[in-house]
Amino acid sequence: MGTLWHGGTIYTLQHDNHQTEAVFTMGNKIIEIGGTEFLRQKYKEEIQEEIDLKGSTMLPGFVDSHMHLIGHGERLIRLDLSKHTSKQEVLLAVQRFSETIEEGDWVIGEGWNENLWDHPEPIYAQELDKYVPNHPVMLKRVCRHALAVNTLGLKKANISEDTECPPGGVIDRDVDGKPNGLLKDQAQELLFNVLPAVSETYLKKALRAAITDAYRLGLTGGHTEDLNYYGGFAQTYQAFKQVIEEENMPFRAHLLVHHEVVEDMAEEGGRFLGGSEHIEFGAMKIFADGALGGRTALLSHPYADDPKTSGVAIYSQEQLDGLVEKARRHKMPAAIHTIGDLAFEMALNAIEKHPLEGKGRDRMIHAQILRKELIDRAKKLPLILDIQPRFTASDFPWVIDRIGEEYMEYCYAWKTLLEEGVPCAGGSDAPIEPANPLLGIHAAVTRTNIDDPHKTVYYPSEALSVYEAVSLFTKGSAYAASHENNRGIIKEGYLADFTILKEDIFKIPKQQIAGLTVDKTVIDGKIVYDADH
Repeated sequence: MGTLWHGGTIYTLQHDNHQTEAVFTMGNKIIEIGGTEFLRQKYKEEIQEEIDLKGSTMLPGFVDSHMHLIGHGERLIRLDLSKHTSKQEVLLAVQRFSETIEEGDWVIGEGWNENLWDHPEPIYAQELDKYVPNHPVMLKRVCRHALAVNTLGLKKANISEDTECPPGGVIDRDVDGKPNGLLKDQAQELLFNVLPAVSETYLKKALRAAITDAYRLGLTGGHTEDLNYYGGFAQTYQAFKQVIEEENMPFRAHLLVHHEVVEDMAEEGGRFLGGSEHIEFGAMKIFADGALGGRTALLSHPYADDPKTSGVAIYSQEQLDGLVEKARRHKMPAAIHTIGDLAFEMALNAIEKHPLEGKGRDRMIHAQILRKELIDRAKKLPLILDIQPRFTASDFPWVIDRIGEEYMEYCYAWKTLLEEGVPCAGGSDAPIEPANPLLGIHAAVTRTNIDDPHKTVYYPSEALSVYEAVSLFTKGSAYAASHENNRGIIKEGYLADFTILKEDIFKIPKQQIAGLTVDKTVIDGKIVYDADH
């Protein structure tokens, strides 16, 4: 028995402004679209329920093409520092939190961002020591490519002035050569290795919180990378299965597999696109560089605001070639984190040396800092760029001073990429940015930050149409996961996953997109979130 959906504006996204009057679904599939009365008569014996949209707008289900689902849940269940607008606010919040836990327990916080402060300097160990003397403290920067740790935390990790920095990382030091509490990229592993083991209970709590919030935001799925950070592959994968399948919290989790746990996946019988209806394995994840916030994104030129550095290469070209070759041995595409243009170039080199054969397509994640010749090379390959439009809102204007205006022509160039014929998918990188896809769509079409009172527009020629921006989070995400033939549009035979908005995203003023309300979220033809209930 099936369901007839009607009574609102239904955009199929098969092409711009393509609409249908009604949709008939059965189980988890769309059976047919067309006129309400036509479908009502044709399927009158099979219609068990009719859902009147009451003027709301139905779209294919939003899917985040790049997020960290457990990390998003962690941000919801523990100390969140992302909204604080000064270092003093952060330090006081950390102090208050430390007073709520047992003495000696770790204080772990998420999301500090010095670019939101009047004085944009990071947090140092000596400052943390004054506010929290009796707990080890670890505070992750918003980008998760840098963290601040206090002196007690440094001692627990055995980090001293004699500690050798791991390749691809930075142990920041003061003028005397002593660690000042800032660890970047691979140097963070020194601290992660001494943190208390993550429990299965904690993982499931974070996942439940993340998926519940995803429903509220209209997300029916996400491409997520979590399998290497929470006590190993087996425990993390098991938590996904228990929450999504056994506890019946449906969510289409497309799991990118970090290269360090690919063998673990294979031993469990996993393979690319293997798994189940709601949990499947995606490409092999590789980090080629760091982030712009800590100046560890790898550029082909020195940073304009710190000419002493051009970033950090996590791997040499030879090592990166080897990792892509490893993906090919496992018959997997590669998903490579590349923020800086030199990292992107190195990733292209590796992919061209070891081209993908068989299913899927490679993906370059972030792709913020580019050059024209790199775009020309990319569009000749079977790959997709996994972009985060919300970075346009959060990185400007400071990123111009950091990169240098003369290098910005092909940076955050979403419109250029689409016009050049490079496929793109849209994600949030939550918890680095908010998981709300409407914020990403708003940033893509307005090139503004909703928190900017001046509503400054950055590089307006790179603004997308609403259709292009919505397509990033629907058709784009489906294409990135090799599901363009059964997800991402409303069409016969496709999955019955829908995002239903209170208002018409294509008709309201663009500046109002960020404030749209999700009416319902539908997965497998069933309502998993209803704003009225």
